[in-house]
Amino acid sequence: MVQELTSHDCIEALDGTHVKARLLQGQEIPYIGHKGYPTQNILDVVDFNMCFTFAWVGWEGATHDSRIFGEALRRSELNFSRPIENKYYLVDAGYPHMKGYMAPYKGDNVRYHLAQFRRGATRQLREPRGRIENFNYLHSSCRNIVERTFGVWKARWSILRDMSFYHSDTQRDIILATMAIHNYIRKKCNMGDAFRAAENERYVPSVGTSLRANNNINAKNMEEQSDLVWMGLRDLIVNEICEA
Repeated sequence: MVQELTSHDCIEALDGTHVKARLLQGQEIPYIGHKGYPTQNILDVVDFNMCFTFAWVGWEGATHDSRIFGEALRRSELNFSRPIENKYYLVDAGYPHMKGYMAPYKGDNVRYHLAQFRRGATRQLREPRGRIENFNYLHSSCRNIVERTFGVWKARWSILRDMSFYHSDTQRDIILATMAIHNYIRKKCNMGDAFRAAENERYVPSVGTSLRANNNINAKNMEEQSDLVWMGLRDLIVNEICEA
């Protein structure tokens, strides 16, 4: 019997982000994605306190998020923490919708990102259209914790915008070190100005702080990887939202 998922089963959010990288001459090409300059793609998991709980750094900037995610699932030595039972991470449309990973509904005429809802000229146009967009809006509002966390982290550490003086191994160490200090500040200081700003509902990361992954999403491929049972469970959540 299928068990209905509820909001408390959502434990963390997962996404990828990019940071500029400096490589030796001749090694740059795999790291150059849609931004036009070398970056490293980083897989991150964050909790709802804006702390990093997992990070895998060093991937080439041209690598798709879903490939890095697949490798994280496959490599046991990474100690990537998988959700148990019916717990799940929130993921965006660049990842498969499967057990433990709750993705939004996809479609050419289906909105997902908050910016898509907010750009409507009137309040009526900004409102979600139907039950599926209502789910997507709530999903995006919760998963936005990732963007908020990236925004605070990148804005605080200007070194992330130019690590050209450091060897590639050191660049990866710097990323992990700044994430660890970010967590320490959040847990010990809690209400620093940067975190306070990010907790505002209308918060948007500063220009240049949110380098998105090279997602060229193949929607058909993502659907083929999706778990049919998990898709049914997502439908149950939609029904629960509509009946609330």
